Amino acid sequence: MDKDNSSSTESRKRGSSALQLGPRKKAYPSLKSDPLVSHGRHFGRTVFALCNYPSLLTSGVLRLEQLEDMSIEDFSTEERREHTVFEKLLDSYPGLLERLKESSEEELIHIGELGAACARGEDTKSLKLVIIDWIAPAGEAVVPPLPRNSKISRGFNHPLTGRLLCPAELDWDDADTKQRLQSSELVISGDQWPLFVYANEVFDPEDPWNGLLRSRLLVNAFRHIFTSPSSVDKEPKATRAGNARIHGMTTVTSASVAYVATQIRFALCSSSVFSRTDTVTDSETFYHSLLDLLEDQDESREVTELLLWWNCQIFPTSSAAKRPLKANSALSKIRQKRAALKDADGGSA
Repeated sequence: MDKDNSSSTESRKRGSSALQLGPRKKAYPSLKSDPLVSHGRHFGRTVFALCNYPSLLTSGVLRLEQLEDMSIEDFSTEERREHTVFEKLLDSYPGLLERLKESSEEELIHIGELGAACARGEDTKSLKLVIIDWIAPAGEAVVPPLPRNSKISRGFNHPLTGRLLCPAELDWDDADTKQRLQSSELVISGDQWPLFVYANEVFDPEDPWNGLLRSRLLVNAFRHIFTSPSSVDKEPKATRAGNARIHGMTTVTSASVAYVATQIRFALCSSSVFSRTDTVTDSETFYHSLLDLLEDQDESREVTELLLWWNCQIFPTSSAAKRPLKANSALSKIRQKRAALKDADGGSA
């Protein structure tokens, strides 16, 4: 395949790609206490979730050796993307490269997969239960009832979950559209984003960035996963224990937003098992399509504004949540004047 052709979403879903979920593997209990497993949990949630970790690790080590005699530009677009993810993993865990080189292939495979898979499984199980509370009308019961431990009546089978999962460009209130969704006559692909990703479940076709990835449901799930389940109904606190604090996370990442959206989408649907072969939920396409947008340099201004909004919701006291000064504010004028004086005095003011 020509490395400069084909969309990034499609290239990410090629069977040979490490940036795609691999087959399930039986976990080795003796490895669960390995520090790399804990790190893999956080990496999967915040950097890249749905990939084949054994392939990513083994291919990454091999590619490092190849780069001694080659340029990164000699590799395909997909391989370069894989290597970027691999380098992020190395940068986030000091000593990891030495560990990978010393580990046996079998140990490497199981350690690599265990962390992210465990985190994903725990979050899927937890959200399956609590999401019913978040979508219920205030002060009202869910009608018809939605069981917490069964998903068979979710998805397009229920008016609440159906509306939230309905592709933003379609009208759930249209009887024909609803019937075709419920009968599976309309097959929805992962890059048809559901209405719940928009604030107040309102989609503006003339301004599709308006409200995108700013819904209450997304914020609730993010707090549930990263700051603690009890923080969902309370103001977030910098001292609150949770996955974010354990791993020193002080800013929201694009990948963490995409991960949470993917988990919510799965919690709302009727499928019971998160599987790479499930073409009905098409979770991988959904996750990758969000990442493609959030990593697109042409969308950097909108993405920067989006992440600033997210940091204000989740980490309001962090520097990442600080908005730039208004150009004509008093504080801005004071700093401009001080800067001018420093320039005039050679930096001594």
